[in-house]
Amino acid sequence: MFLRPNHRSKDGKEHTYWSLVESVRTADGPRQRTVCHLGELNASDHARWVRTVEVFNEQGEGRQLKLFASHLDAPADDPQVARVLVHRVRLERTRQFGACYLGLELWKRLKLDEFFGQAIDGDRADVPWSRVAALLAINRLCAPGSELAIEQRWYPSTALDDLLGIEAGKINDTRLYRCLDRILPHKTKLEQHLKDRYGALFGAEFDLLLYDLTSTYVEGAAEKNGMMRRGYSRDHRPDCEQMVIALIVNQEGFPYSYETFDGNRGDVSTMETILRMVERKYGKARRIWVLDRGIVSEDNLAAIRKRSGQYLVGTRRSQMKQFEAELLKEDWTRVRPEVEVKQVAIPQGEETYILCRTTGRKQKEQAMRSRFSNSMENALNSLQKAIVQGRLKDRNKMERRLGKIEARHPSVNDLYDVSIRETDEGLRLVWQIREGRKNWRTAREGAYLLRTNIEAETAEQLWSKYMQLTEAEASFRALKSELSIRPLFHQLEPRVKAHVMVAFLGYALWVTLKHLLQRRAPMEPQPTSSSVENSQPFSPMKAISLLSTLQSADIVLPTTEGREIRLRRITEPTPEQRSLLQQLGLSLPDQLQPNRECSVDSAIA
Repeated sequence: MFLRPNHRSKDGKEHTYWSLVESVRTADGPRQRTVCHLGELNASDHARWVRTVEVFNEQGEGRQLKLFASHLDAPADDPQVARVLVHRVRLERTRQFGACYLGLELWKRLKLDEFFGQAIDGDRADVPWSRVAALLAINRLCAPGSELAIEQRWYPSTALDDLLGIEAGKINDTRLYRCLDRILPHKTKLEQHLKDRYGALFGAEFDLLLYDLTSTYVEGAAEKNGMMRRGYSRDHRPDCEQMVIALIVNQEGFPYSYETFDGNRGDVSTMETILRMVERKYGKARRIWVLDRGIVSEDNLAAIRKRSGQYLVGTRRSQMKQFEAELLKEDWTRVRPEVEVKQVAIPQGEETYILCRTTGRKQKEQAMRSRFSNSMENALNSLQKAIVQGRLKDRNKMERRLGKIEARHPSVNDLYDVSIRETDEGLRLVWQIREGRKNWRTAREGAYLLRTNIEAETAEQLWSKYMQLTEAEASFRALKSELSIRPLFHQLEPRVKAHVMVAFLGYALWVTLKHLLQRRAPMEPQPTSSSVENSQPFSPMKAISLLSTLQSADIVLPTTEGREIRLRRITEPTPEQRSLLQQLGLSLPDQLQPNRECSVDSAIA
């Protein structure tokens, strides 16, 4: 295709009109066909039409294919000249690019490519195992799925073959399983590497550790996995065998370590194991442990004190009874509009207790008590009516029905005195509210008790530290929802542990992205209806979702010489995507160079 000048003389002046012409093959030989008339062109218009198209030759070197005006003679056999058949231009091989590119950049920022390169790339393989590990972690971040789903659906739809330089046909579920087997022995070194990288990137400190547990269940019998046991299921799947996962993060949510336990392991019994594990990996140090009340026991607190550690823990609600008088006093300190705290020292004690209460929690507990109390009173009135009307005469049946009522309302049945008595009119159900217990229940609603051996800090500071335990809870939410650690389909214990390790790697990428988004300045508001939303940092999953619409594709340009020029390009980012990439300090590559082994050559004769 080229530009043809047409010269005309009018009123004594010479005029040049331009047309766009293409060469076509006919039965009579090559002919030229006018595509469109362009009229007169000034210098800038002419320059825009005489444009260049950049492609790569077989050696990967850049070259220019130009459109020439017909009156210009191109050098003989000039490889830079091409005439493109516009009506046959097409787009091929569209692939997901943006989210995978983001995941790979996070992987590199944590220097996990170097870590796994040194750890598992010693043996010769068709595909370096470190790249397969990157693929598994990026999948867990972007679109969690099984190894079979990665092979059959997800990986073929992404541009990871170009980004990672993996040849076609080299990724299958067997290779992915073998990679799981190779990465598992490096768990301890991986945790230490991530701790160092978070310190270097974000100045993260690990003096205060948040510890919590969750569970995940397995689909299938898992008969060869001794860890799978029936126990308390946080996933509401008591029908499935499960395993327990313990996670330690710092106050900002950066992962410190994790451990797996048998599915029937009690929360309280894990603390000693975790303390020994942390000392073995990181040595002895004066650490502060923040624990949920489900992990707290006197033995566990003694074990922390024995190691010169400190703790800030929740306590069971029954312990608040000894502070009933303090609950009724009005000397609370308001630390937030809906939160009040009070520090209570125990005479001749080494510990400090902090009473806390929140308005929202109080309203919630009052609503729950009211609902269950109304339900129990309605059931008692119904039983009383049946007895009075003579429809229920057997005392044993009355007591059984009463027992069922109390069993259905365990949270409020201690507020009532209920009995079946003999009266002049026969057997009757007699019940009344225990005012003392009701008053105590009203006083403690919305309140909870913290316990610590940390000195020289105010109640507000201690409460703020304990609230950071929500970072551990947020970590588990991310693992279970965004990273889909549940359910487990692997039946062998090492594979299950490796699956948890990949989820841990996915969380490492996720929390890195989270803090990169928070650390950068908020995006500039766009002149759209979403400008208010854009004034806040993106969540990790929203950022991934936004970039996932970036695609890579091949632009195929057929030429009159019978060749096809193939250009692998990335779609133009939207202003919102460009702003997000700028926030993260990322720049998209200008072009993707196809691998000859995994794709097509840049030009086909």
